[in-house]
Amino acid sequence: MSRGSQSLSVLVVAGTRPEIIKLVPVVQALANAGSMRVRFCHSGQHEELGQGVLDAAGIVPDERLMRPVAPDIGALVAGLTTSIGAALDRQRPRAVVVQGDTATALAGAMAAFHRQIPVAHVEAGLRSGHIGRPWPEEGYRRMVSRIAHWHFAPTRAAAQALVAEGIDEPFVDHVGNTVIDALYWALGRIDADDTLGADIAPLLARAGKRPIVLATVHRRELAEGDLRAIAEGLRALVAREKVELVMPLHPRAENEVLRDLLGRVPRIHVVEPLGYFAFLRLMRASRLIVSDSGGVQEEATALGRSLLVLRSETERPEAVMTGTARLVGADPALLLDEAQAALARPAPGPSHVFGDGQAAERIASRLARDLLAREMALTA
Repeated sequence: MSRGSQSLSVLVVAGTRPEIIKLVPVVQALANAGSMRVRFCHSGQHEELGQGVLDAAGIVPDERLMRPVAPDIGALVAGLTTSIGAALDRQRPRAVVVQGDTATALAGAMAAFHRQIPVAHVEAGLRSGHIGRPWPEEGYRRMVSRIAHWHFAPTRAAAQALVAEGIDEPFVDHVGNTVIDALYWALGRIDADDTLGADIAPLLARAGKRPIVLATVHRRELAEGDLRAIAEGLRALVAREKVELVMPLHPRAENEVLRDLLGRVPRIHVVEPLGYFAFLRLMRASRLIVSDSGGVQEEATALGRSLLVLRSETERPEAVMTGTARLVGADPALLLDEAQAALARPAPGPSHVFGDGQAAERIASRLARDLLAREMALTA
Protein backbone atom coordinates (compact mmCIF):
# COMPACT_ATOMS: atom_id res chain seq x y z
CA MET A 1 0.00 0.00 0.00
CA SER A 2 1.20 3.54 -0.61
CA ARG A 3 -0.10 6.97 0.35
CA GLY A 4 1.19 10.52 0.58
CA SER A 5 4.63 12.00 0.07
CA GLN A 6 7.37 9.87 -1.41
CA SER A 7 9.89 11.44 0.96
CA LEU A 8 7.92 11.04 4.21
CA SER A 9 7.94 7.26 4.07
CA VAL A 10 7.04 5.03 7.02
CA LEU A 11 7.49 1.26 7.14
CA VAL A 12 5.22 -0.61 9.56
CA VAL A 13 6.68 -3.99 10.55
CA ALA A 14 4.64 -6.87 11.98
CA GLY A 15 4.77 -10.63 11.92
CA THR A 16 2.58 -12.17 14.61
CA ARG A 17 -1.21 -12.09 14.73
CA PRO A 18 -1.32 -9.84 17.83
CA GLU A 19 1.05 -7.37 16.15
CA ILE A 20 -1.00 -7.34 12.97
CA ILE A 21 -4.22 -6.75 14.93
CA LYS A 22 -2.68 -3.88 16.89
CA LEU A 23 -0.93 -2.27 13.92
CA VAL A 24 -3.75 -2.41 11.36
CA PRO A 25 -5.34 0.72 12.94
CA VAL A 26 -1.94 2.44 12.80
CA VAL A 27 -1.51 1.61 9.11
CA GLN A 28 -5.01 2.94 8.43
CA ALA A 29 -4.45 6.13 10.43
CA LEU A 30 -1.09 6.82 8.79
CA ALA A 31 -2.63 6.33 5.36
CA ASN A 32 -5.54 8.60 6.21
CA ALA A 33 -3.15 11.31 7.38
CA GLY A 34 -2.29 11.81 3.71
CA SER A 35 1.15 13.30 4.25
CA MET A 36 3.18 10.07 4.37
CA ARG A 37 3.90 7.13 2.14
CA VAL A 38 2.91 4.09 4.20
CA ARG A 39 4.35 0.65 3.53
CA PHE A 40 3.68 -2.60 5.39
CA CYS A 41 6.24 -5.36 5.97
CA HIS A 42 5.09 -8.83 7.08
CA SER A 43 8.08 -10.53 8.73
CA GLY A 44 6.64 -14.03 8.32
CA GLN A 45 6.91 -14.89 12.02
CA HIS A 46 3.27 -16.11 12.03
CA GLU A 47 2.87 -16.87 8.37
CA GLU A 48 -0.93 -17.18 8.13
CA LEU A 49 -2.54 -16.49 11.53
CA GLY A 50 -3.13 -12.78 10.88
CA GLN A 51 -4.08 -13.00 7.21
CA GLY A 52 -7.81 -12.68 7.81
CA VAL A 53 -7.29 -9.34 9.56
CA LEU A 54 -5.17 -8.01 6.69
CA ASP A 55 -7.75 -9.18 4.15
CA ALA A 56 -10.61 -7.52 6.05
CA ALA A 57 -8.65 -4.27 6.27
CA GLY A 58 -7.65 -4.41 2.59
CA ILE A 59 -3.93 -4.34 3.41
CA VAL A 60 -1.58 -6.10 1.00
CA PRO A 61 1.98 -6.26 2.37
CA ASP A 62 4.57 -4.43 0.33
CA GLU A 63 7.14 -6.81 1.79
CA ARG A 64 6.15 -10.39 2.64
CA LEU A 65 9.17 -12.14 4.09
CA MET A 66 9.76 -15.82 4.71
CA ARG A 67 10.00 -16.99 8.31
CA PRO A 68 13.68 -17.80 8.92
CA VAL A 69 14.54 -21.45 9.49
CA ALA A 70 15.65 -21.27 13.11
CA PRO A 71 16.30 -23.99 15.71
CA ASP A 72 15.62 -21.64 18.63
CA ILE A 73 14.31 -18.20 19.51
CA GLY A 74 17.77 -16.59 19.35
CA ALA A 75 18.29 -17.80 15.81
CA LEU A 76 14.79 -16.57 14.92
CA VAL A 77 15.64 -13.04 16.10
CA ALA A 78 18.93 -13.13 14.15
CA GLY A 79 17.21 -14.33 10.98
CA LEU A 80 14.43 -11.77 11.27
CA THR A 81 16.93 -8.97 11.82
CA THR A 82 18.67 -9.91 8.58
CA SER A 83 15.50 -10.29 6.49
CA ILE A 84 13.85 -7.13 7.84
CA GLY A 85 17.11 -5.27 7.31
CA ALA A 86 17.06 -6.25 3.64
CA ALA A 87 13.49 -4.95 3.40
CA LEU A 88 14.61 -1.65 4.93
CA ASP A 89 17.34 -1.37 2.33
CA ARG A 90 14.74 -1.85 -0.41
CA GLN A 91 12.15 0.52 1.06
CA ARG A 92 14.47 3.19 2.54
CA PRO A 93 11.88 4.58 4.99
CA ARG A 94 12.28 7.70 7.11
CA ALA A 95 10.80 5.89 10.13
CA VAL A 96 10.03 2.32 11.20
CA VAL A 97 7.04 1.36 13.37
CA VAL A 98 7.16 -1.76 15.55
CA GLN A 99 4.71 -3.01 18.15
CA GLY A 100 5.04 -4.65 21.52
CA ASP A 101 7.45 -7.33 22.57
CA THR A 102 7.84 -10.00 19.90
CA ALA A 103 10.88 -11.31 18.06
CA THR A 104 9.72 -9.27 15.06
CA ALA A 105 9.50 -6.09 17.14
CA LEU A 106 13.03 -6.49 18.49
CA ALA A 107 14.45 -7.52 15.12
CA GLY A 108 12.74 -4.65 13.32
CA ALA A 109 14.00 -2.14 15.87
CA MET A 110 17.56 -3.47 15.69
CA ALA A 111 17.57 -3.52 11.89
CA ALA A 112 16.40 0.11 11.85
CA PHE A 113 18.87 1.14 14.56
CA HIS A 114 21.79 -0.26 12.55
CA ARG A 115 20.67 1.89 9.60
CA GLN A 116 20.12 5.00 11.75
CA ILE A 117 16.39 5.00 11.00
CA PRO A 118 14.29 6.27 13.93
CA VAL A 119 11.96 3.73 15.50
CA ALA A 120 8.42 4.30 16.76
CA HIS A 121 7.49 1.78 19.44
CA VAL A 122 3.75 1.14 19.77
CA GLU A 123 2.63 -0.29 23.15
CA ALA A 124 5.80 0.95 24.82
CA GLY A 125 6.49 0.89 28.54
CA LEU A 126 4.66 -2.23 29.70
CA ARG A 127 6.62 -3.84 32.53
CA SER A 128 5.95 -6.95 34.61
CA GLY A 129 8.89 -6.23 36.92
CA HIS A 130 10.39 -9.68 36.27
CA ILE A 131 12.81 -10.11 33.35
CA GLY A 132 11.82 -13.74 32.87
CA ARG A 133 8.03 -13.37 33.01
CA PRO A 134 6.79 -13.23 30.38
CA TRP A 135 9.79 -14.73 28.63
CA PRO A 136 11.24 -13.55 26.31
CA GLU A 137 8.75 -10.69 25.89
CA GLU A 138 9.73 -8.71 28.99
CA GLY A 139 13.34 -8.59 27.85
CA TYR A 140 12.45 -7.74 24.27
CA ARG A 141 10.29 -4.74 25.11
CA ARG A 142 12.92 -3.36 27.47
CA MET A 143 15.53 -3.65 24.71
CA VAL A 144 13.32 -1.91 22.17
CA SER A 145 12.82 0.96 24.62
CA ARG A 146 16.56 1.62 24.71
CA ILE A 147 16.80 2.24 20.95
CA ALA A 148 13.36 3.64 20.03
CA HIS A 149 12.89 7.33 19.26
CA TRP A 150 9.12 7.60 19.79
CA HIS A 151 7.46 5.75 22.67
CA PHE A 152 3.68 5.37 22.36
CA ALA A 153 2.51 4.19 25.76
CA PRO A 154 -0.85 2.42 26.13
CA THR A 155 -1.47 3.54 29.73
CA ARG A 156 -0.40 6.30 32.07
CA ALA A 157 1.52 3.76 34.17
CA ALA A 158 3.46 2.60 31.10
CA ALA A 159 4.37 6.20 30.25
CA GLN A 160 5.54 6.80 33.82
CA ALA A 161 7.64 3.61 33.71
CA LEU A 162 9.47 4.86 30.62
CA VAL A 163 10.24 8.24 32.14
CA ALA A 164 11.43 6.53 35.34
CA GLU A 165 13.85 4.49 33.21
CA GLY A 166 15.38 7.65 31.78
CA ILE A 167 13.51 7.97 28.49
CA ASP A 168 13.21 11.64 27.51
CA GLU A 169 9.67 12.70 28.44
CA PRO A 170 9.01 14.73 25.24
CA PHE A 171 9.27 11.48 23.26
CA VAL A 172 6.81 9.57 25.46
CA ASP A 173 3.13 9.87 24.50
CA HIS A 174 0.28 8.30 26.46
CA VAL A 175 -2.03 7.42 23.56
CA GLY A 176 -4.02 4.36 24.69
CA ASN A 177 -3.74 0.86 23.28
CA THR A 178 -4.36 0.32 19.58
CA VAL A 179 -5.87 -3.09 20.38
CA ILE A 180 -8.98 -1.17 21.48
CA ASP A 181 -9.04 0.67 18.14
CA ALA A 182 -8.87 -2.74 16.43
CA LEU A 183 -11.53 -4.20 18.72
CA TYR A 184 -14.05 -1.45 17.98
CA TRP A 185 -13.30 -1.63 14.25
CA ALA A 186 -13.69 -5.42 14.21
CA LEU A 187 -16.91 -5.44 16.25
CA GLY A 188 -18.37 -2.93 13.85
CA ARG A 189 -17.43 -5.17 10.94
CA ILE A 190 -18.96 -8.22 12.67
CA ASP A 191 -22.21 -6.39 13.38
CA ALA A 192 -22.42 -5.32 9.75
CA ASP A 193 -21.49 -8.69 8.23
CA ASP A 194 -22.90 -11.95 9.62
CA THR A 195 -20.37 -14.00 7.66
CA LEU A 196 -17.29 -12.64 9.48
CA GLY A 197 -16.24 -15.24 12.03
CA ALA A 198 -19.42 -17.23 11.40
CA ASP A 199 -17.48 -20.51 11.54
CA ILE A 200 -17.76 -20.33 15.34
CA ALA A 201 -21.58 -20.40 15.21
CA PRO A 202 -22.00 -24.22 15.41
CA LEU A 203 -19.83 -24.35 18.51
CA LEU A 204 -21.81 -21.56 20.17
CA ALA A 205 -25.06 -23.31 19.30
CA ARG A 206 -23.81 -26.53 20.86
CA ALA A 207 -23.39 -24.76 24.19
CA GLY A 208 -27.10 -24.00 24.28
CA LYS A 209 -27.93 -22.04 27.43
CA ARG A 210 -24.85 -23.17 29.33
CA PRO A 211 -22.34 -20.39 30.14
CA ILE A 212 -19.28 -20.44 27.89
CA VAL A 213 -15.78 -20.38 29.35
CA LEU A 214 -13.05 -19.43 26.88
CA ALA A 215 -9.49 -20.58 27.68
CA THR A 216 -6.24 -19.75 25.88
CA VAL A 217 -2.67 -20.71 26.82
CA HIS A 218 0.50 -19.86 24.93
CA ARG A 219 3.28 -18.46 27.15
CA ARG A 220 6.72 -19.98 26.60
CA GLU A 221 7.62 -19.87 30.28
CA LEU A 222 4.88 -22.38 31.13
CA ALA A 223 6.53 -25.76 31.69
CA GLU A 224 4.77 -29.09 31.20
CA GLY A 225 3.96 -29.22 34.90
CA ASP A 226 2.25 -25.83 34.66
CA LEU A 227 0.19 -26.98 31.67
CA ARG A 228 -0.87 -30.12 33.55
CA ALA A 229 -1.89 -28.02 36.56
CA ILE A 230 -3.94 -25.66 34.36
CA ALA A 231 -5.63 -28.64 32.72
CA GLU A 232 -6.45 -30.04 36.18
CA GLY A 233 -8.11 -26.76 37.17
CA LEU A 234 -10.13 -26.58 33.95
CA ARG A 235 -11.30 -30.19 34.27
CA ALA A 236 -12.41 -29.51 37.85
CA LEU A 237 -14.31 -26.40 36.72
CA VAL A 238 -16.26 -28.32 34.08
CA ALA A 239 -16.96 -31.11 36.56
CA ARG A 240 -18.31 -28.67 39.21
CA GLU A 241 -20.13 -26.15 37.02
CA LYS A 242 -22.56 -26.58 34.13
CA VAL A 243 -20.40 -24.71 31.64
CA GLU A 244 -19.13 -25.30 28.13
CA LEU A 245 -15.37 -24.72 27.84
CA VAL A 246 -13.73 -23.83 24.53
CA MET A 247 -9.94 -23.84 24.13
CA PRO A 248 -8.47 -22.71 20.79
CA LEU A 249 -5.11 -24.48 20.96
CA HIS A 250 -2.08 -22.32 20.25
CA PRO A 251 0.30 -23.96 17.71
CA ARG A 252 3.13 -24.00 20.29
CA ALA A 253 4.24 -27.65 20.24
CA GLU A 254 4.30 -27.98 24.04
CA ASN A 255 0.57 -27.27 24.17
CA GLU A 256 -0.19 -30.73 22.81
CA VAL A 257 -0.24 -31.87 26.44
CA LEU A 258 -3.43 -29.79 26.80
CA ARG A 259 -5.01 -31.60 23.87
CA ASP A 260 -4.08 -34.93 25.44
CA LEU A 261 -5.51 -34.00 28.85
CA LEU A 262 -8.62 -32.09 27.77
CA GLY A 263 -9.51 -33.23 24.27
CA ARG A 264 -11.83 -36.06 25.33
CA VAL A 265 -13.44 -34.45 28.36
CA PRO A 266 -17.21 -33.88 27.96
CA ARG A 267 -18.16 -30.21 27.51
CA ILE A 268 -14.55 -29.25 26.75
CA HIS A 269 -13.86 -28.38 23.12
CA VAL A 270 -10.19 -28.18 22.11
CA VAL A 271 -10.21 -26.55 18.68
CA GLU A 272 -7.65 -25.28 16.20
CA PRO A 273 -6.59 -21.59 16.32
CA LEU A 274 -9.47 -19.27 15.43
CA GLY A 275 -9.45 -16.32 13.12
CA TYR A 276 -9.67 -12.89 14.74
CA PHE A 277 -13.33 -12.31 13.99
CA ALA A 278 -14.38 -15.77 15.16
CA PHE A 279 -12.34 -15.31 18.32
CA LEU A 280 -14.04 -11.98 19.06
CA ARG A 281 -17.44 -13.57 18.55
CA LEU A 282 -16.42 -16.24 21.06
CA MET A 283 -15.12 -13.66 23.53
CA ARG A 284 -18.33 -11.67 23.32
CA ALA A 285 -20.39 -14.83 23.90
CA SER A 286 -18.28 -15.96 26.88
CA ARG A 287 -19.26 -15.58 30.51
CA LEU A 288 -15.68 -16.14 31.74
CA ILE A 289 -12.27 -16.03 30.06
CA VAL A 290 -9.18 -17.87 31.33
CA SER A 291 -5.97 -16.79 29.58
CA ASP A 292 -2.29 -15.91 29.83
CA SER A 293 -2.54 -13.46 26.91
CA GLY A 294 -1.80 -9.77 27.29
CA GLY A 295 -4.08 -8.73 24.45
CA VAL A 296 -6.94 -10.78 25.87
CA GLN A 297 -6.56 -8.89 29.17
CA GLU A 298 -7.15 -5.64 27.30
CA GLU A 299 -9.98 -6.95 25.12
CA ALA A 300 -11.79 -8.67 28.01
CA THR A 301 -11.61 -5.45 30.05
CA ALA A 302 -13.03 -3.40 27.18
CA LEU A 303 -15.80 -5.98 26.62
CA GLY A 304 -16.63 -6.30 30.31
CA ARG A 305 -15.90 -10.02 30.62
CA SER A 306 -14.59 -11.63 33.79
CA LEU A 307 -11.03 -12.84 33.32
CA LEU A 308 -8.65 -15.17 35.15
CA VAL A 309 -5.01 -14.52 34.24
CA LEU A 310 -2.82 -17.63 34.19
CA ARG A 311 0.19 -15.69 35.45
CA SER A 312 1.62 -14.61 38.79
CA GLU A 313 2.08 -10.99 37.71
CA THR A 314 0.82 -8.77 34.92
CA GLU A 315 2.16 -5.75 33.09
CA ARG A 316 -1.47 -4.70 32.71
CA PRO A 317 -2.46 -4.07 36.35
CA GLU A 318 -5.33 -1.87 35.20
CA ALA A 319 -7.28 -5.04 34.34
CA VAL A 320 -7.00 -6.14 37.97
CA MET A 321 -7.74 -2.69 39.38
CA THR A 322 -10.99 -2.41 37.40
CA GLY A 323 -12.18 -5.70 38.89
CA THR A 324 -12.17 -7.46 35.53
CA ALA A 325 -9.18 -9.74 36.15
CA ARG A 326 -7.80 -11.95 38.90
CA LEU A 327 -4.32 -13.50 38.89
CA VAL A 328 -4.38 -17.26 39.41
CA GLY A 329 -1.04 -18.44 38.01
CA ALA A 330 -0.98 -22.18 37.32
CA ASP A 331 -2.62 -23.10 40.65
CA PRO A 332 -5.52 -25.48 39.88
CA ALA A 333 -7.28 -24.95 43.23
CA LEU A 334 -7.09 -21.15 42.94
CA LEU A 335 -8.23 -21.33 39.32
CA LEU A 336 -11.30 -23.34 40.35
CA ASP A 337 -12.14 -21.11 43.32
CA GLU A 338 -11.82 -17.87 41.35
CA ALA A 339 -13.71 -19.28 38.37
CA GLN A 340 -16.63 -20.33 40.54
CA ALA A 341 -16.64 -16.92 42.23
CA ALA A 342 -16.55 -15.12 38.88
CA LEU A 343 -19.45 -17.18 37.54
CA ALA A 344 -21.47 -16.42 40.67
CA ARG A 345 -21.11 -12.62 40.55
CA PRO A 346 -22.31 -10.15 37.90
CA ALA A 347 -20.04 -9.42 34.94
CA PRO A 348 -17.77 -6.42 35.61
CA GLY A 349 -19.04 -4.27 32.73
CA PRO A 350 -16.98 -2.60 29.96
CA SER A 351 -14.10 -0.28 30.86
CA HIS A 352 -12.13 2.26 28.81
CA VAL A 353 -9.04 1.98 31.00
CA PHE A 354 -6.97 0.68 28.06
CA GLY A 355 -8.13 3.25 25.54
CA ASP A 356 -10.93 5.05 23.77
CA GLY A 357 -10.35 3.76 20.24
CA GLN A 358 -8.36 6.81 19.08
CA ALA A 359 -4.81 5.67 19.86
CA ALA A 360 -3.81 5.16 16.23
CA GLU A 361 -4.97 8.67 15.29
CA ARG A 362 -2.76 10.13 18.02
CA ILE A 363 0.22 8.07 16.83
CA ALA A 364 -0.26 9.09 13.20
CA SER A 365 -0.60 12.76 14.17
CA ARG A 366 2.65 12.77 16.16
CA LEU A 367 4.61 10.93 13.47
CA ALA A 368 3.30 13.16 10.69
CA ARG A 369 4.16 16.31 12.63
CA ASP A 370 7.66 15.16 13.59
CA LEU A 371 8.58 13.73 10.21
CA LEU A 372 7.40 16.87 8.42
CA ALA A 373 9.45 19.03 10.81
CA ARG A 374 12.50 16.83 10.23
CA GLU A 375 12.02 17.02 6.45
CA MET A 376 11.78 20.81 6.56
CA ALA A 377 14.95 20.99 8.65
CA LEU A 378 16.84 18.80 6.18
CA THR A 379 15.80 20.89 3.19
CA ALA A 380 16.23 24.32 4.83
